[in-house]
Order: sequence, then C-alpha cells, then structure tokens
Amino acid sequence: MQDQPSQAHSHSHSHHHGSARALRYSLIATLVYVLVTLVAGLRAHSLALLSESGHNVTDLLALLLSWVAVFLQSRPPSMTKTYGYHRAGVVAAFINALTLVAIAFYIFYEAVLRLTHPVEVHAKIMIWVAAAGVVMNGTISWFLFREAHDVNIRSAFIHQLGDTLSTAAVIVGGWSILLTGRHWIDPALSIGIACLILWSSLGIIRETLNILLEGAPAGISVQQIVLSMLGISGVEDVHDVHVWSLGSDNHALSCHVRIADMPLSESEEILRRVTELLAQRFHIRHTTIQFENALCTIHPGCVVPVGTVGRSDRFSDPS
Repeated sequence: MQDQPSQAHSHSHSHHHGSARALRYSLIATLVYVLVTLVAGLRAHSLALLSESGHNVTDLLALLLSWVAVFLQSRPPSMTKTYGYHRAGVVAAFINALTLVAIAFYIFYEAVLRLTHPVEVHAKIMIWVAAAGVVMNGTISWFLFREAHDVNIRSAFIHQLGDTLSTAAVIVGGWSILLTGRHWIDPALSIGIACLILWSSLGIIRETLNILLEGAPAGISVQQIVLSMLGISGVEDVHDVHVWSLGSDNHALSCHVRIADMPLSESEEILRRVTELLAQRFHIRHTTIQFENALCTIHPGCVVPVGTVGRSDRFSDPS
C-alpha cells in the first residue's frame, strides 16, 4: 500500500503583489468617496446617496478584509497550518457577503420610512456626486476584475460592480426627480439598490459556504474524475474519493486506487499518469493517492464504496 501526495500548487508572488496593489488603491479611493457621499447625502437629503455611503462603508471594510486575506494567503504553510492560509480569503469573502445582506435590509427599512414620510431631495447634488461615483467605482472595478481569479478578490469586485451600477441608477433617479418633481423616486431607487446588493451577496455566500463545508468545487464532477482514472491502464478500482477546495482556485483530492500486486517501481508509472490526468484535465494539483492491491474495508467516510465502480460497472451517483 502506498500513500504518495503530489506537490501542492502555490500562487506566485506576483499574483499576490498585483492583488494587494489593486486592493490598496481601491481602499484609498473608496474612503474618499464614502466621505463625499456622506456629506452630499446629508446636504441633499437623499436616502439614495446616504445608502450609497453606507454601502461604500461596507465596501471599505470588505476591501480591508480582502487586503488582509491576500497578505495571509501569501504566508507559507507551517507545522500548525499545514495547508497555509488559503481559506483566509474565503472567510473574508463570506464575512463581506454577510455585511452586504445586513446593509441591504437596513436600506429596505429606511426606504419604507421615506415612502411613508417623503423628504424633499436636492436632485442636482445627487447627479453630480453619483457621476463622480460611476467614474471612481468603474475604475476600481476594472483594477479588481484583472485580479478576480479567486473568490476573495471576486467578492470585492462584485461589491464595486454593484456600486457602479447603483450610482449610475442614482443619476437616472436624480434626472427623474428634476423632470417630475416626485421625491418618492429616491427611496424607490434605494430599494432597487438594496435588491442588487442582496442578489450579489447571496451568490458569494453560496460559493464560500461550499468551500468552507468542503463540498466538491463547482464545475468539477466526481463521476467524471473516477471514470477518467479508471481509463488509465493498471487502475482496477477507485473509491473513497474526496474532492474539496483549499481556496477558491486551489483544489485537492484524496482517494484509494486498487492496482495489481507489483513492485513499487512499476506502480510509480501509474501514479504519474493519474496525477498528470488530474492536473491537466481537472486542474487538481494537490493529490493524495493511496494504492491498494486488496479489497478495502467499507467505512462511512467512503464517498464511492468498494464495488460501486469498476471497469465492468457503471458509475452510480456519488452523493
């Protein structure tokens, strides 16, 4: 029996530096815009602008969390953190999404109050401040989009993209108020912004929870993995398959593979073909493959029980 893990795939230093730089610039720009929208919202009596300010405060915290997470993810594994800190970014994204849900419900509450007790809004201030916000948030979104290959940076990107769209909506709302004089447009617009925030945050919560609960990564089929491994010469059976994510773009796999009784030097070639298949076809580079030449005792941890999959058997649902 052999237990031979392959080398873990690590991110490059340039990737972390690029992400950290984009987040640092985004933090500075967002802080400035929070102050501008807060002052302008108070002067214009605009709930939409105040909602933007509150939303951008959560974005500021989200960017700060993401920046800290990028720093932690760059730290190497240790004797106590053997996988390193890849999950730091996932935890940051999860917290970011929860704060967005909270702010969305607060905006709903304030909007309902404004609809029942309308307040006169200075539309021109809304338009000018929102126009500046579209430029700023659009620029930040572009910087983050270039680094949005993991869920941590992607959650920050979605924050900023939502800001860009919502500030553009504020401009439309400001013009509508100028043309019609109907101030209920402002809280109605805030409800639309809150719905956008809620929708974007739920997707991040679903993705991060799947990673934290060590579910199979999105887009990766355990069934296809097993069938592909069974197609390798020398592999007689595959079971006890576990696939999970260390971070949003760093996946891992462990499994038992039954082979014929052979010298170690011969089994090395099978191991090489298996690990190459997993890396090239499924982008899984952190693997632990345990070879066996006898039946494995079935236990509750087995995802694919012995006998369910074989060269002459059809694969059943791994869930």
